[in-house]
Order: sequence, then structure tokens, then C-alpha cells
Amino acid sequence: MHNQATLSPTFHPSDPSQRERHGQWLLVAGGVLLGTIGVFVEEAGQHPLVTVWFRCVFGALALGLWGAASGRLHELRLRGRSWWVAAATGGLMLLNWALFFAAISRTSIGVATVVFHIQPIWVMVFGAWLLREKVAPRQWAATLLALCGLALTTGLLNGFAWSTAVDGSYGVGLLMCLGGSLSYAGVTLLAKTERTVTPFALAWWQCAVGVLLLAWVPYAYGWPQPASSWAWLAGLGVFHTGLAYAILFTGMARLAIGKIAVLQFVYPLTAVLVDWLVYGRTLQPLQLAGVVLMALALWAIRRPARAK
Repeated sequence: MHNQATLSPTFHPSDPSQRERHGQWLLVAGGVLLGTIGVFVEEAGQHPLVTVWFRCVFGALALGLWGAASGRLHELRLRGRSWWVAAATGGLMLLNWALFFAAISRTSIGVATVVFHIQPIWVMVFGAWLLREKVAPRQWAATLLALCGLALTTGLLNGFAWSTAVDGSYGVGLLMCLGGSLSYAGVTLLAKTERTVTPFALAWWQCAVGVLLLAWVPYAYGWPQPASSWAWLAGLGVFHTGLAYAILFTGMARLAIGKIAVLQFVYPLTAVLVDWLVYGRTLQPLQLAGVVLMALALWAIRRPARAK
């Protein structure tokens, strides 16, 4: 990412500690903001595909305005193979959003968000298989720990979750989360193979692809009727796509990979807290233990190895 042009004089590279603190606060703010996505999805009350399309429309507008204000619009020009990568990641991101939004109503905001965050496991496994990336024994051990944590987080190991899943919708929601995490892992792997496209450009093109591919959706499933639904949908695009991505892109550019990995857990933890505060839905003790195991395992996987 070409981040130097966006740095404020107050956070000049000559003051790395201040710049790092600023980056940490930006990632925390972005994670907290993303943790409220579930509320906007539930309150909008639309078909998942309708929700996805409006997020793409408002997200493309918001990212475009941010790109113009920060002098990044030239990054949107794609060449050669970049067109294929932008289209493929756009399609996968649409699938990811649609499955995640549909899963929320079948499980809960907290469960869906935490289960979705198993995606770094898929990135590591498929990266080792397809891209021949080296995986340390520590990371394989952490993978097993993360899968154990995932099993606990789903709630299927306690009686409460089984009673919730009687009609099968809960189990379908969990499968949707896993499918969404796999599609997002595909986005990550494709992005790693095409380094000439910046994160900002990739995010904008993903929204643009969604606007084009799902333009039929509102006509098939109906346009939102209440004005409040339009407001919630606009918030998904403006706050959770435009603003959140701008905050996260800026923050990530100022931090080491290890610290980025740790701070990214703010998102699922916020989602669990928001689900409890807004809807009164709490995770059971075994599920909370699973969240902790997943957080520890994913931190170990993402933590860079020490130089020997």
C-alpha cells in the first residue's frame, strides 16, 4: 500500500512510537466499528442479497469519495491480469457477505462473527497446499487448537445449542459461516498472487463488481420500504465499508504484522459484546472458552517467527 501520501505531518515517520500508537488506535476503532455490522444487518430487515447489493452501492460511493480526497483514484486503473483478480475476488466477496448475512439470522451476531474468523486457518492450509508456503510445526499445532476452539464456539457441544438447532436452521447457519470464511480465504489468497493492486483498489472493485452482478436483486426481492431500512443499509456501505476500510488501511500501514493480528480480534469480541448489549444474546461458558482458544491459536498462527 502506498501509505506515505496519506500520512499527516503530526505522525511523521521520524516519530515511530507516536505513529505506532496512532495505528493501534485506528485498528481498535476499525474493529469496534466492524463489530456493529450485525446490528445494521438485523435492523435493515432485508433479504441477504438485497443487503449485499446496497452495501456494494453505498460502499463504492464512500470508498470513491475517500479515494478522491486522499488522491488515490489513480490506483483504480487495472492492467492485464489485475482485471481477472478484481473480478474473481469481487465474486468471492459477494458470496462471503451473502453467506455471512444469511447466517446471522440463523445463529446470532456473536456466533456467526466468531465462527467466520476461522478463515486464517483456511488461508494457511491452502497457502501451504497451493502456493507451497512453509508452515511451521507451531502453526500446525495452533491449527488443531483453533479447530477445537471452533467446535466449542459453535455451541453444538452443549444442550442449549442443540435445543436451538432443532429445526436445522442453526446448523445451516454454521455451514454458511464456514462457507463464507472459505470464500474470504480465497479472496486473501488471490490478493497475495497479485501484488500490483492496492487494498483500496481491490475493495472498491469488489463493491463495483457487486453493483453490476447483483443489479437485478432489488427487482427480484423488492426494494426496501421503511425509510429506516434505507438508513441502516446506507450505514453498512458508508460506515462498515467506506469509513472502516479507510481507518483499517491507514492503521495497518503503521503497524507490524504481529500487532495487526492481535488487534484484529477486536472485531469478533466487539460483535459478541454488541450482541449481548443490544439483543441480550449471550454465549455459554463453553462457547466463551472456545472464543479464547480460537483467539490464542489464531494469534500464534499469524505471529511472525523470530529471526534466527
